Amino acid sequence: MFIISLYATISSNESQFFFQKSQIVLFLINSMSLKTWQADFYKTPFQNREHQFQWQLLICDDQGKIIYQAICEQKEANLSWLSSKLESAIEQEIPDIIQVFRPQSVNLLIAAADKFGIKIEATRRTPKLKEILKKQGTNNSFNPVKLEQPPPQTLPRNLWGERWQFVTFPGGGLIEFFSDCPIPIADIPNLLLPISLEPASTVRIPGIIIYGGRTSMYLARWLVDVKPVALNYIPTQVDKSGGLVLESDLVDRWILATFEDSDMAKAAQQYELRKNDSQGLHFLVVQPDDSAMTYSGFWLLRHEEI
Repeated sequence: MFIISLYATISSNESQFFFQKSQIVLFLINSMSLKTWQADFYKTPFQNREHQFQWQLLICDDQGKIIYQAICEQKEANLSWLSSKLESAIEQEIPDIIQVFRPQSVNLLIAAADKFGIKIEATRRTPKLKEILKKQGTNNSFNPVKLEQPPPQTLPRNLWGERWQFVTFPGGGLIEFFSDCPIPIADIPNLLLPISLEPASTVRIPGIIIYGGRTSMYLARWLVDVKPVALNYIPTQVDKSGGLVLESDLVDRWILATFEDSDMAKAAQQYELRKNDSQGLHFLVVQPDDSAMTYSGFWLLRHEEI
């Protein structure tokens, strides 16, 4: 059995949680065997002699190798042009998945890729593509990765849990835990597994457990729909109050909890410090109660630049 030790709860009491061995029922995300590309199609700040903005199509693989790159004028930035360039890009090989982080690019790339039977995955986790784009932006004094975000939304009232608490987990046991823990919904991106990030085995991974009671499975299914990315503490008054904001999908944010309690604020600060130690890796667990008998969902998370 694995032990998750709590370093803060609503009542600030120390506790322990035990997870029994079983099999993940719903899914374990595993794209290592799939050929994955990352792509962006966006309007640059550059203009031609006629003062028309230029658009760039950039495609790379998941190792950062540029597969294809092309520039077009504003008037050419349409499905026809994009489809023809994508057809050129896949002459040598066809990917299983193309990952896209920019909301404005998703639908157009879906339409273009559909002609060739390629799946488009909307995700913030396109690190190699963003590295290339940021380098281009640095050389030209702009940030092509920066996206606008709407204000955080309030969690639907019918999904509120009964209580929540901060927890930690030993980094060295993450893979075994994910494989054996009886959780019906599990989102575990390979990109975030310790084998990829290589945190020290002695580092404790911070996380949050939400006890949903009767709404536990509804909350877990809602989380599947919104696609959690990261769960951050946002202070409103240092050492006194703040809240937990869930980053989800491409640009969305949700307020999961707020509090006015100095002990909880200190625990939340510790939670953020532990994320620094774990290279940003953290997690979210949803379960009906603290009996350690039933679990609704598990999400492995890490902040992604936006």
